[in-house]
Parts: sequence; C-alpha cells; structure tokens
Amino acid sequence: MDRVLLTRNDDAHLVIKVLVRHARRPELGDKFSSRHGQKGVVGAVAPAPDLPFDERGICPDLVMNPHGFPSRMTVGKLLELLGAKAAVLCGKTHYGTAFGEAAGTADSAGAISATLVRHGYSYCGKDLLTCGTSGAPLAAAIFAGPVYYQKLKHMVLDKVHARARGPRVVLTRQPTEGRARDGGLRLGEMERDCLIGYGASALLLERLMLSSDAFDVHVCTHCGLMGYHDGRLAKAPVCPTTRSPDHMATLPLPYACKLLFQELQAMNIVPRLELADA
Repeated sequence: MDRVLLTRNDDAHLVIKVLVRHARRPELGDKFSSRHGQKGVVGAVAPAPDLPFDERGICPDLVMNPHGFPSRMTVGKLLELLGAKAAVLCGKTHYGTAFGEAAGTADSAGAISATLVRHGYSYCGKDLLTCGTSGAPLAAAIFAGPVYYQKLKHMVLDKVHARARGPRVVLTRQPTEGRARDGGLRLGEMERDCLIGYGASALLLERLMLSSDAFDVHVCTHCGLMGYHDGRLAKAPVCPTTRSPDHMATLPLPYACKLLFQELQAMNIVPRLELADA
C-alpha cells in the first residue's frame, strides 16, 4: 500500500482511495527500450554465471541483437555507448546525440576513441569477452558499454490471457474480442496464410469455424436457397420457394456466412449454394 486518501464527496459520504504499489522484477516478455527507440522484449533470462564477462570480470546486464542497427540507423545509440564508456573512465560529461558535431557542441567519435585508448580500451568500444558457460574466449570482439535503458509499461503480467469457452457476440455468434471481455484468441489473416502454406486444412477448419461460429443450415439441393423449419410439417426444414421438405440437405456453415447471405437477400441479391455431394 503506497498512499491512502480520506475525503468526502458532494453527498457528504466518506470516500477512501487506496493507491497500491507493486514492485515487479523484469521477466520473460517484459518490454524495454533505450532512449533511441530501440525497443524489444526480454527473450531469455540467464543466471549471472552463464553470462559472458570481460577481463575485469564485468558481465553485461542486457544483451541486444546487433541486427537492429543497420535498418533503424540509430547512430545516436552507438555514440551514447561509446561516449558513456569514455565518460565513466575520465569522469566528465559527454554529449549524447549524433546531431551536435556540425555546431561544435558535441564530442566527436575520434575524441571519444582517443579517451578510450588512453585508459587501455579498444578505440572502437569493443571488448574481448569470455563465454560464461564454456570458459572459452568468444571469437569476435563485442561492442559493450553503459547505455541508459527504461522499462516500458507493456508487461506480460498485464497481458497474459487464455480462453477455452466464453461469451459470444449476439449478432454473429462469434467469440467476443479483447482480454477485458474474456474474448477469444484471434487467428488473423497472416496466421491463416501460414496454415494454408503448411496445408493444415483440418486445423484451419477447426480454428475458423468449429471453434468460432459453426452452424447447421438447411439448403435446397434444387434452388440452392437456405430453408427454414415449418411447424405444420413436424418442424421439418422446407424449401423457401416450393414450401416442400423434399430435396433438403443439411451442412455446417459459419454463422457469419449465413448472416451475410441473409443480409444480401435483404438487398435483393440472391446467393445460391451449389452442393456437390447432395
């Protein structure tokens, strides 16, 4: 409990507001970002003895994939790491962006590199690290140094969600949307394309119809229109044109598809179903 507020509302009723603070440790799936828009989620949490370390025994707190630099062109982050490393060694403040060199207010990469060399480091900010699990030196030099990182509010504890059965939308009879409404997990267009590429037709049928809004419709095999139940004929499905229960077939269909056919019929567009096996 962080803070308690006691007050009264307009009706002179006592109002108590309690602010609860919850300390959270970084976990798998939590989101972090540097000051240059290089954001990402935690993919693995390793114990400290398994992390690589340099000749002084220092191991990194965070390991980032370097493929995020060429496409995003965040040169400022490279300069921040290089400048922060030099600033720690010489005890002075360095300019932390890539936009001040033309005006002469920034520390150039050459001056920062010279500071690193004076203190026994590589001019490019790279260190030789040793593997924490095998004890063998890593084949490549690693660009390492102090960089400011911030934890973003998108945490996996707030987003975790699963559902088996739950509420459905009245109109379409499909599962509701969103975690707050106990909604279903959406199989989007791109996921559908992946399943089509794999040829997983049974899984597609299950996810897109059986687990969503499967519905049995009665179709006349002659005219292709959807039938309805007639109470006078022992609730047997009948053809909408001939009013006859003959030549009626039953097939599963997504309820949203059946709804679309009915909405088209309301606009004087008549969709007809051609049944191959009827």
